Formats: sequence, structure tokens, C-alpha cells
Amino acid sequence: MRVTFGLSYNTAHFGADPDGIVEFARHAEECGFESLYLPEHVVLYPGAKVGPFELPPSLPYMDPLDCLSFVAAATRRILLGTAVLLLPYHHPVTLAKRLATVDVLSKGRMRLLTVGLGALPGEARAVGVDFATRGRRADEAIDVLRLLWGGDEDGVGFAGEFFAFDDLCSFPKPYGVARLPIHVGGSSRAAARRAGRRGDGYFPGGALDARERAAQWELARSAAVEAGRDPQALEYTRWGAIDMTEEDVERLAGQGVTRIVVSPAAAEPQARHDELSAFADRFGLRAATAPGGPAHSRAAGVREIFQKSE
Repeated sequence: MRVTFGLSYNTAHFGADPDGIVEFARHAEECGFESLYLPEHVVLYPGAKVGPFELPPSLPYMDPLDCLSFVAAATRRILLGTAVLLLPYHHPVTLAKRLATVDVLSKGRMRLLTVGLGALPGEARAVGVDFATRGRRADEAIDVLRLLWGGDEDGVGFAGEFFAFDDLCSFPKPYGVARLPIHVGGSSRAAARRAGRRGDGYFPGGALDARERAAQWELARSAAVEAGRDPQALEYTRWGAIDMTEEDVERLAGQGVTRIVVSPAAAEPQARHDELSAFADRFGLRAATAPGGPAHSRAAGVREIFQKSE
């Protein structure tokens, strides 16, 4: 196991210019970053707040899956992710098709889907979803996605609180795998339990202190055990900073983190380009991904170092 590094590109902050998105993604791939994540808001409205922060309604949040499909056509290696896709606001039957399509077109790179519940009641109302039941709806949606991906030409059926169908066939299937990984994002203990019970990984957010973060990760692992799942199979992704140091990475690796996602701080495209280059050089990412290069960079071997010392 090793620590890998991903990037987040938020069109609400960096803009929706297609040339800028392509340049960013290609440079990220050249630098050796493992993955590229996009966030989601389906709609905004005046007065929408996430915690104490009000979101200007004109922020250009692009559809993350459409944007990732666009990125896939312009790149060859970088993995594609969402952080987060608002799962309760998507019907899982159509979503299964969309995700499998992106995975097939990218030749198996739609592998870091991270789902969350959403924090804006008005966003839920806009798509006809009861805000209070979105957690149960998300749980069912995860089950439906996996059922459809795993089904064959005989079809599959489901009877739940929110979704019900008989004898459905969903093709194409994900590229070379039985199902796509589904990571769970969030900053609550309910999200941690969902990650353990149903997820392939946990990607916590929010302004949590160290004690609460540790408690949530342990809760995810214990929930996996209670559900008869292997807690060692859970991936643990955390946010980092573009200026983080090797000591910062070692600290996170010591907490069990397997992936760190950072975002540029600069507003100007060339400055963002330089930030990515500096990060890649600091951690030897280019050498780690170059043909014939070492299997792991200095930072990528951090988790192995911790395992040997345990």
C-alpha cells in the first residue's frame, strides 16, 4: 500500500473554460498526479448556505460526469473522480448507465466516484427529493447501482422504499470489472457508518478536529466489521494542501490515509500550473509515473515505511 495524490478542480472557482480545463487535466497527468476530482451542485439559489458560507447563485458548477467524460477524451492515464456527487439527487437506474459509459469511454478510469448527501434543502426540493430521507435514498441507490452493474441479460429486480423495478438489464458494463468502486464522502458519523457498511472508501470533509476524524475513521472500520466486510479493504482519502510538506504527508499516512487530494490556491492559470509543477517536483511524482521510473516516489513510500515500523 502507498499514499497517492489527487487533484480537485472546481469550475465554480476556476471557471468553465474548456481549454483551461483540458490544460489543467493534461498538466496534472504530466506531473504524475493519480486522479482528478470534480464537485457537484445541481442547482443553486439566492441565500443557499453551506454552514456559515453563502454560495453566490451564479457559480458555474459544471455537471461533473459530463466534464469528466470531456477530460477523459483529452487524457490517457489520470483516474476520474467526484468529490462529491450528490447521490440522492440522481436516479440510480440512469446513473448506472452514465457511470459505466464514462468508464468504458475512458478505458477503466471512472474509479473514484465519491458520493455524498448534499447540504442544501432547496437543492433537494428542486429535484423532488425529501431532504429528510436523502440518507436512506442514498443507501438504496448504492445497492441499485451495484445490482445493475452485476446483472446479466436475464435482468435484475429491486423492491425498496424509493426504487422498484423488475427484470432490468443495464449495459454496457463497467470496463473489465464487475462493479465500480463507490467511496462515501461527508463529515458526519452517519457518513462514516455508510462508508463502512456500503462503501469502498471514506473521504471525510468538513472542519473536524483530530479526535473526531480519528473517531470517524474507526467508526467506518468497525461498521465494516459489523457488516461482515473487510475493514482493511477500505481506502481512506483526505484533503491536503497544495503547499503541504513531507512531514504533513507522513502524519496523514500514520493515520491510515491512502490518498491525499489537493487543490491549487492560485486564481491565475499560469500560477496554478506552477503550483502543480512545484508539488510534483517536491514529492517526485513525475519520476514515479515515468516509463521505467521507480515504482514509488519518496512520498508514495511513506505508508510502507509506517507499516514496517508498526
